[in-house]
Amino acid sequence: MLLKAGHLSEEELTDVFYNAETDEILQFRSNRIHTKNTHGTGCTFSSAIAAFLAHNLPLNEAVAKAKEYMEKSIAAGAAYEIGKGHGPVHHFFNFWE
Repeated sequence: MLLKAGHLSEEELTDVFYNAETDEILQFRSNRIHTKNTHGTGCTFSSAIAAFLAHNLPLNEAVAKAKEYMEKSIAAGAAYEIGKGHGPVHHFFNFWE
């Protein structure tokens, strides 16, 4: 189970992951990135976990790498001005310069 903290109001966020296979609780801390471009972060996060699992990473490592990817993709897309409302993260930040 993964509890995301992005909708909370604190400046330091803590996502909590419970690995039922190993009975471990992992905490992933990050600083809030001030942006409205967060549309689809939940779907992107879960897809990133699945992609890292497909690369045969252990579950805890897949979640940790997905969290790192999410932080970087949110930061890279933070300044986008696309339409109205919540914009996307920069999914391909590591391919574009």
